[in-house]
Amino acid sequence: MPVISRSPYGNFFSWFRNGHLETIYPSVFRKIKGLPYERERIDTPDGDFLDLDWVQTGSNKLIIVSHGLEGNTTRHYIKSCVRYFHQKGYDVLAWNYRSCSGEINRTLRLYHHGVTDDLETVIQHTISTRRYKRIGLVGYSMGGSTTLKYLGENGVNVPKHIVAAAVFSVPCNLWDSAHQLTFRKNTFYRKRFLKKLIQKVKQKHAQFPDAVNISAIDRIKSFGLFDERYTAPLHGFRNARHFYSTSSSDLHYHSITVPSLIVNALNDPLLGEKCYPYETCQNSKTLTLETPRCGGHVGFGLRGKNYSWMDQRAFEYIDRYMQEWSLH
Repeated sequence: MPVISRSPYGNFFSWFRNGHLETIYPSVFRKIKGLPYERERIDTPDGDFLDLDWVQTGSNKLIIVSHGLEGNTTRHYIKSCVRYFHQKGYDVLAWNYRSCSGEINRTLRLYHHGVTDDLETVIQHTISTRRYKRIGLVGYSMGGSTTLKYLGENGVNVPKHIVAAAVFSVPCNLWDSAHQLTFRKNTFYRKRFLKKLIQKVKQKHAQFPDAVNISAIDRIKSFGLFDERYTAPLHGFRNARHFYSTSSSDLHYHSITVPSLIVNALNDPLLGEKCYPYETCQNSKTLTLETPRCGGHVGFGLRGKNYSWMDQRAFEYIDRYMQEWSLH
């Protein structure tokens, strides 16, 4: 499939040709109001729960949306995507990863880039309890990584209902993405993520004091150390190196059978060169890589619009396959 290096995306304002500004501006200033979510809580096979937020029109087409690290279904990019597809006549389901819906989860484990069983639970629940004939997947940052890893792990066994996926600002290679967060220029993002994650580990300690040691946790300043002490042991990895080397979504791209669009801006401050899988996508029958020269990390604003270019691009890509499916 093609690599689209000359993307049609033109960035928000001419003076925003800066990956950090394009990332931070919408995160701080963009507000999406009045979305009529209907919440559903479902149980997981291991005794935990997931909170799903629905916007329904009565359509037989569904979009399932996955958020990024320490995000949730109230984030501006999620609500914007939900609203856009809803206005186009789709039912939309935005789901919260464990512990991200405003209530800490029950089990010791949390979530991470490489875990796909909760997305599997959401998809299977939807298929078994609803009447949808066609399903599209949209993911942002970590949610994009989870989406691609799920598709690759399942390969030819992906449910026939899933016709296409569109993902944005994807840390395709965890080693490379974690390394980017060590740079001084990314101190803001590193501190912000770690503050939230450390607070969540403290909540886990309150639930499981014998299983989670939080001594010196407030001195952690790097993702490498956080993943070594907490992400890895809480989720069955030997250490951070084992976590990074086995959880990257790019390990599974060769097995993806569902048409999938990966959009990673060239000025994304959180992605290194290994997060742009040019060769893999050129040799794939199902993957398309699009690399706009600007857009930042989950930015992609459009001047004078109440939606983002990500919303527009995801709809254009997925709806085409929805229409092709309906002709079969």
